[in-house]
Amino acid sequence: MSDIVNEAVVVLNEKLQGNDIGGTAKFDIAGEGCIMMDDAGARAGDEPADVTLSADADTFRSILEGETNPTAAFMSGKLSVDGDMGMAMKLAAALA
Repeated sequence: MSDIVNEAVVVLNEKLQGNDIGGTAKFDIAGEGCIMMDDAGARAGDEPADVTLSADADTFRSILEGETNPTAAFMSGKLSVDGDMGMAMKLAAALA
């Protein structure tokens, strides 16, 4: 796995602690790999999920660092969502 994925797993586990997302979500980071998230936390992996969020590495890092709002990234086309939009919104709130 890439350094970006490994670093993101640590940050996501901190942000998701205490938040139930109620299913499985996947971040697909272009050219870097995927991160799976569920109520147990985040881990590197590429499995089927209820919702998949896709972005390039710069957009993903900006969302994680709190510089970019996930909803704004989606509205501007920098973040795409495939699957359960309600779960994507829960995840966005947890990352904010």
